[in-house]
Amino acid sequence: MQDKVVYEYAVIRVVPKVEREEFINIGLILFSKRKRYIKFDYQIPEEKIRSFCNEFDLIQLKENLESFAKICSGAKDGGPIAALEADEKFRWITAVKSSSIQSSRPHPGLSADLDATFHNLYKELVL
Repeated sequence: MQDKVVYEYAVIRVVPKVEREEFINIGLILFSKRKRYIKFDYQIPEEKIRSFCNEFDLIQLKENLESFAKICSGAKDGGPIAALEADEKFRWITAVKSSSIQSSRPHPGLSADLDATFHNLYKELVL
């Protein structure tokens, strides 16, 4: 039997009108400190977002989410946070913010296959 590792994940949300506190799940971030693993993915449901706020800036949303992706991948153009360890990146992205991109509180779990766990959580919580 494979060893299971502890992981944490958070759902990434867009809040089209922060003052209304309504949100749409658009992404997922998952990390395991032991495996030095971090994965982030998102999708932008434009019509759904527009139904909450027609004037929402989807271009800026995509740019911000792409910066999260660069940070998680450790891209050189991801800024200084991209050079941090996986757990520090995760904590930075999931820090409480009062902006249009927010995250759920982190949730823990155990997994023998982090990629499969990410896929299953993404399918269940985002799509």
